[in-house]
Amino acid sequence: MDSNSEGEAAAPLLEHKPTVVYFEGCPGCAIDREKAESRGIPYLRFFHIWIVNLVVCLPISSIFPFLYFMIRDLRIASRVEDIGFYAGFVGASLMLGRALTSTFWGMIADRIGRKPVIMFGILTTLVFNTLFGLSMNYWMALATRFLLGSLNGLLGCLRAYAVEICQPEHHAIALSLISTSWAIGLILGPSIGGYLAQPTEKYPNLFPSNSIFGRFPYFLPCLCITVFCFVILLSCVWLQETLHTHKLEKWEDRVTKTVNCRFSDSEETVEQHITLNANKSLFKNLPLMSSIILFCIAAFDDMAYMEIFPLWAESDTSYGGLGLLSEDVGQVFAITGGSILLYQTFIYPHIVKILGPVTTSRIVAVSSMVLLFTYPWVTHLSGYCLSIVLNIASAIKANLAVTIITCSLILQNNSVSQDQRATANGLATTLMSFSKAVAPIGGGIVFSWVQKRQQAFFLPGDQMLFFLMDINMFLALIWTFKPFLALPEQSSSS
Repeated sequence: MDSNSEGEAAAPLLEHKPTVVYFEGCPGCAIDREKAESRGIPYLRFFHIWIVNLVVCLPISSIFPFLYFMIRDLRIASRVEDIGFYAGFVGASLMLGRALTSTFWGMIADRIGRKPVIMFGILTTLVFNTLFGLSMNYWMALATRFLLGSLNGLLGCLRAYAVEICQPEHHAIALSLISTSWAIGLILGPSIGGYLAQPTEKYPNLFPSNSIFGRFPYFLPCLCITVFCFVILLSCVWLQETLHTHKLEKWEDRVTKTVNCRFSDSEETVEQHITLNANKSLFKNLPLMSSIILFCIAAFDDMAYMEIFPLWAESDTSYGGLGLLSEDVGQVFAITGGSILLYQTFIYPHIVKILGPVTTSRIVAVSSMVLLFTYPWVTHLSGYCLSIVLNIASAIKANLAVTIITCSLILQNNSVSQDQRATANGLATTLMSFSKAVAPIGGGIVFSWVQKRQQAFFLPGDQMLFFLMDINMFLALIWTFKPFLALPEQSSSS
């Protein structure tokens, strides 16, 4: 009798659902309430993130087709073999600036909100991308790219924002938007850079040589991106804030309240939630830091490829290159971007749902190593055969790189709570930007070195170039296994 009474008394407690409290006037609570009322995919918010992220992508991707020619025209390199060396520093300057300040911008976003940081990042992109197009010498180009990176905290903030505007089951789609936006950037950016750079030479009837575009042959593509940034800046009026602004309880009270609210869930869930909130040191968060390292390795590979590929493709065949024009390289990147858009939108979410982010990363790393091994033999092709093979190979390589990057982003954002998410993504962007800053410099130096060893006995010329890239992907493969990669509790089964 007593035991039955206890069971009846206990039953309502177990069936009790926790009450969620929303604070009036708090934008974070408003977003949470909207998510609770509608568990569908927030397409309109996703589209806004996607188009805002283009502001990050376009200034980076647009310079790939014309950077080789820009360095040549600035006459900083005394020899053709040294162009890659100087181009590497221009490519690295933006990433170095971003590396130095991304964690700071993440902390600002966690303190004052996501929207102010996003709008300020768009504004600085508008200003310094314009000034880059007006560069009169090599040092001005370096300085404007550095300031463009250091005053722009968009990337880490957008990743945090993407996770916060949707339900957990849609996080993979939200983070893949960053990749699909990069894909569109690879379509539009190189097309803008390839077709609009040096307009007085390509379109003399529209742009006379005595115009501003004759004096600054690389200003027109930058101007187009600036106009786009201005339009996106105006659209941010409708951007919703996701950070909770109501006064938070003391730390001890927050942990107690979390336990009380989640008491009806399993004991395991409560313990995981306490662990997630109590561990305030990001550097001691092993799942976060190990996934960031994987992210950095993949980002290094991606940036090195983006730097090396156009230099290799545009260099003369006597130096082991393909002898392509900037328009040809722009077309390759445009097709590559289109393939990433389709892959990330329709294929990647299903793959990661079935295999999980870790297994997917392992398969992709091995596939990328095999593909890079075939690149040196592309130089033996010509004509349409070369164009078809080059476009297919570049598209596959870019999709493989983006897959590992997106998988590592999922692991990162599953490793922290909201009050640390922007800072964690800022830290990831800082470390990733350091790796992306090293990649163009290292790629440019290695490219100049391999051009001078075309007749070497062991791995001559471009064979050594792509062999070194294979080593980097092998490191990424190793890092997907224990003890290097530590998984967050909620992803341990993936």
